Amino acid sequence: MPLPFDAFAAGLRYDDLPQNLLWTLRRSFTDTMGTAAVASTTEMAGIARRGAMALFGVGGAGTSRIMLHGGHVSPVGAAMAGAFTVDAIDAHDTTSPCKGHAGSAVFPALLALADASQVPVTGRDFAIWLAIAYEVSYRAGLAQHATCADYHTSGAWTSTGVATAAAVVLGLDRGQIRHAAGIGEFHGPRSQMMRCIDHPTMLRDGVGWGAPSGLTAAYLAREGFTGAPALTCEQVPEFWADFGVAWRTVEDTSYKPYPCCRWAHPSIDAAAELMAQHGLVAADIAGVEIRTFHNATRLAGHTPKTLDEFSYSIAFPVACMIVRGQIGVAELQPETLNDPEILRVSLATNLIDDAHYTKISVGKRWAEVTLRTTNGRQFTSPPRSPRGDRDHPLSDDEISDKFHLFCDPVLGRTRAKELADLSGRFDSLDAGGFSRLLDLCLTAP
Repeated sequence: MPLPFDAFAAGLRYDDLPQNLLWTLRRSFTDTMGTAAVASTTEMAGIARRGAMALFGVGGAGTSRIMLHGGHVSPVGAAMAGAFTVDAIDAHDTTSPCKGHAGSAVFPALLALADASQVPVTGRDFAIWLAIAYEVSYRAGLAQHATCADYHTSGAWTSTGVATAAAVVLGLDRGQIRHAAGIGEFHGPRSQMMRCIDHPTMLRDGVGWGAPSGLTAAYLAREGFTGAPALTCEQVPEFWADFGVAWRTVEDTSYKPYPCCRWAHPSIDAAAELMAQHGLVAADIAGVEIRTFHNATRLAGHTPKTLDEFSYSIAFPVACMIVRGQIGVAELQPETLNDPEILRVSLATNLIDDAHYTKISVGKRWAEVTLRTTNGRQFTSPPRSPRGDRDHPLSDDEISDKFHLFCDPVLGRTRAKELADLSGRFDSLDAGGFSRLLDLCLTAP
């Protein structure tokens, strides 16, 4: 029988967590911290850190360290700076059914709470918190997308999941958990995702305000502030019918091989496969045609001028793959935006809004790519969805390679290996071991 979300959150124990869920949470911990490492070097992360230190001083809630920086602020300030940091590089875990991301809000918020805790935190404790935050976020996200005409960012629904988990961390009762979720939902940023697609800026996916909104909601509920019900948790029962029995976190979490919007990934994969299958090099390519779903065509981005525009583009990342055979750390450098060969291929790319792919891109993302060569040949890929989804999962080695690609240049190989080891088995750590993992996640390189 399904449980009310507040009863589920209040009563969840580590032994209730299935092994496939724990495997997913371990993967997400490692994957998120790899993304956070390279993201911590961006201008966006620096701005968020300075903002948090200016606005969110240490108070009665205790002290938290800013992710991969170590500056001391309130838990809410650390959650804000950390979420903006992770979101600065679009390579963190994702959920296609919700068209968004949970980990980029959940990890910074819960790491901040763990750091501020007055009692020792174990890996088992943290696994419970993560399970609540992810599961409530995903279901609230599905409910919101089904009941709201506008397409809101991930911050709009992760605020509810973070609030629920934070309420449990703070020891609130079921009534207070309901109020925390309601406050988090009401005050969560109902920011317009397609605005940031059409006009890319550092606003990104809204988690930079979703994470601190969720934490603020829990602290307010603890003091007696009311806000129940959270409509997405209590008035859309079809999305909660198997709650506490099945785990959307296991079914819906996927991982990204490339640091750009998920909607571009099937086209990148298709282009890479065509180049390899037919022995092509960039100089062979005269033109590219991408047939995909409507929202993906709005990524456009033939000549991005900033990392934000790069992240929310499709033509330029596909051109990167064609020219360089990868989209890694080097491709995140400003000089890449002026690479003449990448720009040539990008400007020769035509995006086609395909009604069929729009119709079937529900819970998945579809595209096909055609490459035209300088000698008149033409190669078309079969329709495909992205690698990293549950039906095309990344292997453990691929997750590890991505982590070290992003993390080693920032943290150094020794620290990166320790972070990968501990995050990959975080739920087995005692309080001392988890304290060491917190240090690795929160102190400056």
